[in-house]
Amino acid sequence: MLASIKTSAKQQRALLCYLDENDFEDFTKLANEFGNGAIRKLEEKGFVVVKQVSKSRIPYKNLAKKKTEFVHTLDQQNAIDTIINGKKDSFLLFGVTGSGKTEIYMSVIDYYLSQNKTAIMLVPEISLTPNMLKLFRSRYDDQVAILHSGLSVGERFDEWLRLKRGEAKIALGARSAVFAPLQNVGVIIVDEEHDSSYHSDSNPRYSTAEIAHFRRKYNDAKLVLGSATPAVETFFKAQQGEYQLIELKNRINKRPMPDVEIVDMGLELRRGNKSFFSERLLEEIKSTIKNGNQIILFLNRRGFSSFVMCTKCGYTAKCHDCDVSLSYHADENLLKCHYCGKRYRMFDLCPECKSPFIRQGKIGTERVVNELKKLFPDVNILRMDVDTTQNKEAHSKIIESFANHEAQILVGTQMVAKGHDFKDVTLVGILDADQSLHFEDYRAGERTFQLLTQVSGRSGRDEKPGRVILQTYSPKHVVLQLASRQDYLSFYRKEINVREITGFPPYSTLIRILYSSENEQNVISTLNAQFAQLQELRNGDENIVFLTKMKSPIKKIEKKHRFQILLRIKDEISDDLLKKIFEICDEKTYKDVSVFVERNPQNLT
Repeated sequence: MLASIKTSAKQQRALLCYLDENDFEDFTKLANEFGNGAIRKLEEKGFVVVKQVSKSRIPYKNLAKKKTEFVHTLDQQNAIDTIINGKKDSFLLFGVTGSGKTEIYMSVIDYYLSQNKTAIMLVPEISLTPNMLKLFRSRYDDQVAILHSGLSVGERFDEWLRLKRGEAKIALGARSAVFAPLQNVGVIIVDEEHDSSYHSDSNPRYSTAEIAHFRRKYNDAKLVLGSATPAVETFFKAQQGEYQLIELKNRINKRPMPDVEIVDMGLELRRGNKSFFSERLLEEIKSTIKNGNQIILFLNRRGFSSFVMCTKCGYTAKCHDCDVSLSYHADENLLKCHYCGKRYRMFDLCPECKSPFIRQGKIGTERVVNELKKLFPDVNILRMDVDTTQNKEAHSKIIESFANHEAQILVGTQMVAKGHDFKDVTLVGILDADQSLHFEDYRAGERTFQLLTQVSGRSGRDEKPGRVILQTYSPKHVVLQLASRQDYLSFYRKEINVREITGFPPYSTLIRILYSSENEQNVISTLNAQFAQLQELRNGDENIVFLTKMKSPIKKIEKKHRFQILLRIKDEISDDLLKKIFEICDEKTYKDVSVFVERNPQNLT
């Protein structure tokens, strides 16, 4: 064969010699090395065959697959038996952080796989999928497929196809995995069920819990909702008997919950400490570093600062297309809009009054890291937020680096607050504990309690005792006091009483109708026309106890003006009433106006 090739055709001869030793190889690799022309010439002569071969793309293929053995505690075994053998089909697994809920999930999945059934395992955020995937691959190998929007289109298709063909029996992922093309589903598990990310507030708009309930009924499966801090509405349903409540009151091997200390930042300020680190937190950081342990510092913000303003005239930098403040990012020296992504140059003088007195607003993760580097120049620090995890595998790389002790401090936003299990983390610092307490949202107290409890639970998860320093300007606030004691039941009793008195869910149903368009007058006309019809509907239905219209708190996003109507309906809304509301909202004069109806929306902005 080689003799029939001209000596001057060096690339063809070299390619034949290579293939004589390697049989077959990827076309792209050979083309880069020997040239596309050489391959095609040999193909014409019949010396090589070029054909397409289907090859599945494997997301996170470098994740370790270490086998682990577990011995169930009595509480865990009771929970597993209750789910498998319980008379009810829906369960609320209410367990403190570190109580071993994940092992219960996998043991239940084990049972249904043995019954030739399939399973869906949901986690609230993409950032949690690598760690969960690592655990699941160690147990189920290729039987688990991962689904979330962070994968490439090709990877998502390959994983979807493996589930569709029955090659994979477990769908693991964020909220969209609830639609996994599985047959014969035996169990659906929603971990951290309280998390607001399970509600899609963009098209298609849906509640993951509602879809999970539908699939449970359709497949005659079991539904398990798990959380250390269940949503108030979910716990209320468990109290009413709609879900069977399973409690895990202790951590694995009776490990103590972390000791939480509240620090009054107002007092720190009066003492002359203008830093965002209290003296107590700095003491604990130094001690933890000295002892060779690790630290998580939690900040409920992103970027370098939340806004930029002129202290002389009050000008605040805002996006031209969205009614929101711009955030300053020091690494690029840019102002960014976190709604539409538009970028602006940072300024030294106020655009309005030309004053040089420009103040950057609330602190962000980047600024915290910079200050830490000044205080602890020899300590490695990792940062985990939306900006540092834009690449597909960025989450898993940061988590892996921290788990391997490549850094002693991890600074992050809500991504570090839940689901992670680092055995050497003995200190958690919460820099702005009350930041989310004062939002104009009836769930503000609930979300603050959940967030602080979850992030506190990252400390002391192994044999070493944990400590939490909770910094706040409202040290006596009841929510912070209860969160510091991890006392969910007391919080629930307080909160459910408030909900009953004020008539908020679960004692009512909120309906939000959102209108948006680039043409403001068309939005207003549509809003007013439909509001008049809803007023007539209210007059004929005593269950509608509240109806109002207003501009949306964020008045414009991506050049679209936004208005909204809010309704409150006693108890659960009937299908008939909901149908009438949809019929009214489907009638609109202007095609450019978008109208969305949401039931109990997670976000009113």
